[in-house]
Amino acid sequence: MTTSITPAAAAAGSLVDEAEHGQVDHLAGSAHDKRGRPRVDPVYYWFLIPTLVLFTLAITVPAVLGIFYSFTNFIGFGEWQFIGLTNYIAVFTDPAILASYGFTFGFAIVTVLLVNVIAFLLAVGLTSRIRLKTPLRAVFVIPMVISGIVIAYVFNFLFSNSLPAFGAAAGIPWLSESILANPDLAWVSIVIVTAWQSIPATLLIYIAGLLSIPGEVYEAADIDGAGAARRLWSVTLPLVAGYVVINIIIGFKNYLNVYEVIVGLTNGGPGTATRSIAMTIFTGFTGGDYAYQMANATIFFIIAVAISVLQLRISRGRAAI
Repeated sequence: MTTSITPAAAAAGSLVDEAEHGQVDHLAGSAHDKRGRPRVDPVYYWFLIPTLVLFTLAITVPAVLGIFYSFTNFIGFGEWQFIGLTNYIAVFTDPAILASYGFTFGFAIVTVLLVNVIAFLLAVGLTSRIRLKTPLRAVFVIPMVISGIVIAYVFNFLFSNSLPAFGAAAGIPWLSESILANPDLAWVSIVIVTAWQSIPATLLIYIAGLLSIPGEVYEAADIDGAGAARRLWSVTLPLVAGYVVINIIIGFKNYLNVYEVIVGLTNGGPGTATRSIAMTIFTGFTGGDYAYQMANATIFFIIAVAISVLQLRISRGRAAI
């Protein structure tokens, strides 16, 4: 007995066969050249080439020139000479630069822990059965849309005037003085302001992770008699562990670049107590240490790339799982 095949079925079978052999390009359609390779629509090049040119001129060329000058004694203008690895050796023995690295990494570690703990707890509360969840989420996201430098100047006024005035009126000696003028406490103000601005973005990621957990999991935990704390520790945290890792890595990488908040709050002071790596580099550019700070910037760039590679690997690993 012979089975007839309709033209539609034959066409579908042909498409399936081509898809199995990787010959269907979903972006460029079914057009192929003489060699059987998918044709690329010329419009792609109209979008790609201008972007590559702008990126090369604005990012790649200055970066390559900067790395080149890091091996010279160039001060930003005039003549220069090659001095090899002298700048790099000096960076690793410069107390001011080492102190900026210590402050930046310490600040990043403290801030990333504070931000993730607060954001996670807020996310748990904003995904629970409470009223006005949507308006509250909108309120908590507001700091994310305000410029960092604006936030820094507002908090500068609070730390320098409002809080000391309140402390003096309330008879609280330690609150009567601005922490911005205290070399041992000025970093706390930077952590507070950075956390206040960073929590919303981290919060949104945690909310997305919590909403992705199936409700059946919590129902099973309730049947087993697990309390709220037990569900949080044994159910919620393991299931959002990937989001925690991503938030920590992204936050840590971003906090290493802290600059504008410091400018608006302490400007690196008192003295150099709160001078970050980024601030040290930019200050050097305007102070005649161009090549020296380019060596510092190159080292910092390598550290940032290493963290980005780590983030990418972890992200791919979580996606595969």
